[in-house]
Amino acid sequence: MALGAACLAQPSNAQQAEVPRLVVNVLIDGLRTDYLQAYAPFFGERGFKRLEQEGKVYSQVEYPFRDPDRASAAACFATGATPYDNGIVAERWLDRKTLQPVYCVDDKNFPGNLTPEASSPQKLLVSTTGDELKVASMGHSLVYSIAPSRETAVLLAGHAGDGAFWINDLTGQWCSTCYFGLYPQWAISYDNHKGLKDRISSMTWTPYEESAEDKNSKKKGDFLHRFTGDRKFREFKTCGLVGEETVAFAIYLLQNTGLGVDVATDMLSLGLYAGSFDHQSIQDFSREHRDTYVRLDRDLATLMDAVEQKLGRGKALFVVTGTGVTEPETPQDLSRYRIPTGTFNITRASMLLNMYLVAVYGQGQWVEGVMGQELFLNRELIEKQTVNLSEMLQRSKDFLLQLSGVKDVETSHHPVFGDLYVKVSPGWTLVNDETGQQTVTRESFTSFPLYFLGIGVEKERVSDPVTVDRVAPTVSKAIHIRAPNGCGKAPLF
Repeated sequence: MALGAACLAQPSNAQQAEVPRLVVNVLIDGLRTDYLQAYAPFFGERGFKRLEQEGKVYSQVEYPFRDPDRASAAACFATGATPYDNGIVAERWLDRKTLQPVYCVDDKNFPGNLTPEASSPQKLLVSTTGDELKVASMGHSLVYSIAPSRETAVLLAGHAGDGAFWINDLTGQWCSTCYFGLYPQWAISYDNHKGLKDRISSMTWTPYEESAEDKNSKKKGDFLHRFTGDRKFREFKTCGLVGEETVAFAIYLLQNTGLGVDVATDMLSLGLYAGSFDHQSIQDFSREHRDTYVRLDRDLATLMDAVEQKLGRGKALFVVTGTGVTEPETPQDLSRYRIPTGTFNITRASMLLNMYLVAVYGQGQWVEGVMGQELFLNRELIEKQTVNLSEMLQRSKDFLLQLSGVKDVETSHHPVFGDLYVKVSPGWTLVNDETGQQTVTRESFTSFPLYFLGIGVEKERVSDPVTVDRVAPTVSKAIHIRAPNGCGKAPLF
């Protein structure tokens, strides 16, 4: 520990050459290899192509747990631990005491700055790479995070960060939480002079660049979106322009703070977006989706160039990867193609399971909640009736496996996870009567890359599969500190 602090505070010449002055983490929501390959002809030379040609590239990357979302992905990326250990199982989960959904960064003890949302990373149960960097440098290192979404910004900042910033859904302002202290003057200055809230009414989203095919077709420039109404900022956060806004705010932070200016390594984490417009079908917004990737490529180039312009080439370490999140598939009738399909209603399944448990264990509301594909048993009633929990879980699993559309059932004793996780057969639609949500099940592997570029990184392409929980120990090793305290994985290199 003392050695780690000494390395950061008083490095020798050799250590100065090896340790980056700034680590720039970029977590891209919805990034996919197949789209990167499809849109590559539209990319410039300084974004994804530079990462591919100059960096260490891992082409087969995945998360070491099922169904990642923005929150669980950000937590795993930052901590090197899975949801079972870091506590962030999803953006929302069911609170057993209130039977109400809990948001992963909600915390009434820490009011928001320029937002009514009270937030903190307190539900994150382990340390992040940024936290360990703060400890090793005795607080001298700066740690910031910026993302369109609240959960990504707060979780990437960690417990000891200097600031986490996200876009307010209602006002378009960059906002934060008092957990990280007062809202900084440089951020106030940005909002006053370059704020999105003052520009949104005059902004239009049109293609950044047209292909030869587009120019020769009758559909030239065939999309134009303006942002109006109550949802304008929510829509903006899922369009191709949001990356430019996020990077612009990050560069303003870079220029107006001490990031990268002294011998203590600093960290800047960004969340960017590569999903579909307004979370609609990519097929319906295919040109918008391509344009999102084209702009994302330019945004990465702008960010990397700005960092190197301030610090000098070879002084920073860039880490870029995806969340593993795929856009929800629109339910359709697969039976017309003779593909096995059906509908599994999780609400009705919970009612049937409760009726079965009543027949076995007596009257009571044995199943007390449903969240996604998880069923929550009534732990208080189980304890009161002195029922063996393991026995009930096994009986419940055996019962659910008899229902049509159920591929498998997993059981858990974890206090945050549901007691039962129902794996629905591929091609079937999961329906929840209470929320009205319909989700098509697909188990296809969706590949996304992991890039390292900068100081201490040798150019290489690795095709062996790797998991995202190995990023944190790799970055920790690169900056000569301990890995996060919940991380048991070895560095990648």
